[in-house]
Amino acid sequence: MKRREFSLVASAAATGALTLGSSATWAQAAGFKEGKDYLKLSKQAPVSAPAGKVEVIEFFWYSCPHCNVFEPTFAAWKNAAPADVVVNRVPVAFNASFVPQQKLYYTLEGMNLLGTLHAKAFHAIHVERNRLATDDAIFEWAGKQGVDVAKFKEMYNSFTVSNQVRKATQLQQAYDVEGVPAMGVAGKYYTDGTKAGNMENVLRVVNALIVSSRKG
Repeated sequence: MKRREFSLVASAAATGALTLGSSATWAQAAGFKEGKDYLKLSKQAPVSAPAGKVEVIEFFWYSCPHCNVFEPTFAAWKNAAPADVVVNRVPVAFNASFVPQQKLYYTLEGMNLLGTLHAKAFHAIHVERNRLATDDAIFEWAGKQGVDVAKFKEMYNSFTVSNQVRKATQLQQAYDVEGVPAMGVAGKYYTDGTKAGNMENVLRVVNALIVSSRKG
C-alpha cells in the first residue's frame, strides 16, 4: 500500500514461496535492472546483521491488505532462507496513526509471541475487521489471545519497544520506503511490487541481490 494511494499487484504472492536454494530461481532472476526492478541506495542504510551475513528486510504494515496477502508467502520464503541470510520484518509508520501497530509488533517480538500471534494480528484486522488501531484495542485483543495483559502493557510501553519503533522509522527513511510490502537488501538495495511488477518478482529480485551482495 503506497503512502500516496497506490495499488500494488500482489496476487502472484499467494501462489507459493520462492526458495533461495533453487537454481531455477537464480536463472530467472538474471536480467533484472537497477532503476527499473530495484533501486541502489545513494547512501548505505544501517545493517544489524553480523559480518559475513546478508540482511534482508520486509517493510510491512498490519493494516495493509497487500501485506496480508503476501505474508504467508513471505513467511515460507523466510523460513527457507540459508544460514548466511538474516531476514527481519520492520513495521512502517507513514504517520503517527501507524505507531500502535509498530508497538504491537515489537511487543510480540519481545514476549516471544510472533510465532503464534503475528499471523493472528493480520487475521484480526483483515478477516475479523478488528482494526487494532489504538492502544486499548490492541490490549483488549491481546487479552483475548490469552496473553497476560499487564505484562503486555509493560512491554508495549517500555523504553525497549519505544527505541525499536524509533529505529524502525529511521530504517524506513534510510531505505526511502515508498509503500508496503517492500524489501531491502544488505543496506544497499530497495524493491517493491510496483518496481518489480508483483511480489513474486520482488522475491526473485531479492534472491538475485542476495547473490550480488555475497560477492561484496
